[in-house]
Order: sequence, then C-alpha cells, then structure tokens
Amino acid sequence: METGIVDLPAPPLENIRWINENGDERSPLTLAELGQGIKILYFFQDWCAGCHAHGFPTFVTLAEELRDKGVGLAAIQTVFEGSEVNTFDRLRKNQRRYGLRVPFGHAVTDSASADAVPGIMEAYRSGGTPWFVVIAPDGRVVYDGFRLDAKSLVQTLRPLAA
Repeated sequence: METGIVDLPAPPLENIRWINENGDERSPLTLAELGQGIKILYFFQDWCAGCHAHGFPTFVTLAEELRDKGVGLAAIQTVFEGSEVNTFDRLRKNQRRYGLRVPFGHAVTDSASADAVPGIMEAYRSGGTPWFVVIAPDGRVVYDGFRLDAKSLVQTLRPLAA
C-alpha cells in the first residue's frame, strides 16, 4: 500500500471510540468539531516506543504552541497489533501522562485477518505509528507521515492559524 494521502480530502473519523478532553467517553468525534482551521491528528499505539520517545513529545509541543491559535488536535490509538496491550483504558492514562486536554480515540480492526488494520489507517494510508496528519482549513491533507518537526510546523502554522 502506498502511504499518505497528501492533497486529497481528509476522510471522516469513522469507527473510532472516543474520550473527550476530560477523559470521559463521548459520542463519535467529527473533523468539523475540531474547528474550521488547521487540524492535526496523531496516530499512536500505547506499546510503541517511538510513540513515547518522539511522537507524544512532538504532539505535546504542537498542543502547547498551537491550541490557543485555533488548531484542532486529536490523538487516535490505531490498534493493528498488540490488542491485549493497546486497550481503550490506555487512552486516559496517556492523556494524563502527557497532560493533553484533547480528544483521544481508539480504533481497532474489524477483521480477524493477521494483516488487517483499523479503517482510519486505511483511509489515511498510515504506515504505522507514530503517524501525523495535518489537515488544511479547506479539508485537504497537507502532511501525512511518520516524522514531523514540531518547531518547523509551529513556525509555519502560527501566521496561518486563527
């Protein structure tokens, strides 16, 4: 599978179980609820060392620097392996661990196939975790990949953000 969908419209956030910024279970989240401006999605797994070493610190920087600028943020645990560890209850633990007051989602595969991935990973053509998606205000995906330089993105987005 070719990864990423840069320049394509952002697919909806479907088949994901969510908690809100306070850790309470909530109804499904839509991209529109993340606001009219830029949106950033972070795909992770609880047991992913790279997610904790690079991904979460990057996402925390983005949250701290851009949240008051009208940038919508959400984290999604994409369970394509390790379902016994990457569980729904880990969402709140990671939300608290990193002090992130943003919605967290839990996406699992709906197939018993060993190579199946959650639908959200297929929709965004994610290559695994940690994975970042940046969506422009017009709904187009402008970044979709593994490594993201938080400082460069913040410098680029600040003038464009609300």
